[in-house]
Amino acid sequence: MTQTITVIRGDGIGPEIMDATLFVLDALNAGLTYEYADAGLAALEKHGELMPAATLESIKKNKVALKSPLTTPVGGGFSSINVALRRQFDLYANVRPAISFPNTKARYENIDVITVRENTEGAYLAEGQEVSADGETAFSGTRITRKGSERIVRYAFELAKSTGRKKVTAVHKANIIKSTSGLFLDVAREVAAKYPEIEFQEMIVDNACMQLVMNPEQFDIIVTTNLFGDIISDLCAGLVGGLGLAPGANIGADVAIFEAVHGTAPDIAGQGKANPCALLLGAAQMLDHIGQPENAERLRKAIVATMEARDSLTGDLGGTGSTMGFAKAIASRV
Repeated sequence: MTQTITVIRGDGIGPEIMDATLFVLDALNAGLTYEYADAGLAALEKHGELMPAATLESIKKNKVALKSPLTTPVGGGFSSINVALRRQFDLYANVRPAISFPNTKARYENIDVITVRENTEGAYLAEGQEVSADGETAFSGTRITRKGSERIVRYAFELAKSTGRKKVTAVHKANIIKSTSGLFLDVAREVAAKYPEIEFQEMIVDNACMQLVMNPEQFDIIVTTNLFGDIISDLCAGLVGGLGLAPGANIGADVAIFEAVHGTAPDIAGQGKANPCALLLGAAQMLDHIGQPENAERLRKAIVATMEARDSLTGDLGGTGSTMGFAKAIASRV
């Protein structure tokens, strides 16, 4: 049985890490076929728009997409395509695992934390965004809903149940932001009461960041709102060696998009220096999602074995290997 997925090769180093990832997926014989679609700068150059309708139709039809990084300028320029995709398909759950791997530059060992981040509302919805005519004042509104809070917290607890995890920590700022963050915390408590078998903890966001640095082993699954989740998930990536080892899943009721969460790294694009592991680990999340947990585990174990052997590691991992050379070393172990 085969399954077609939408593949977006992305910008910058995106095409390189995607080619490497598909090489490894093919070695797995996972029964996948690929429907390529354009987005980002590549789509702008070819089609005159950042997100062509044909790409959206492909994702809607296939329901699963694997995506390389897309360019989002800092400050001015066009808005984030990633945010647009999350809104388009109501991909409300952003799932970011941070797991220790051998032979990295990480300062910790045995980290295994999943950040579950609400993906469609909160600070990134940015309602009423405006800057005054004199450039002296900027405003952006934030909206949190009971529905959005309930489904993301429930997702975190259901993930804990399905993966055998024992603890969920709700991260908030309800002591100061009593309206939006307060609502999120109230709903989190209500949902937690329905899962008495799973330990529930609540923690203010600034303390959570400190605790993650001082004693990260205390965390299992973290659930939080959009902005806090964006920051915390990158902090967790730093605990295990950086964004080169950080995958992400964007899950909705009907559609799911899997990705590397790092940027396009245009300074090294086309040089074969990029680490493909983040996208490979995103592909492992995808395999879990489509009902192939055995292949997902084979892929993760092959990555670990390759890193243990220091075989063709890329420069960020202390090696001298190339993007595709690293992928071939992983593929030889699947």
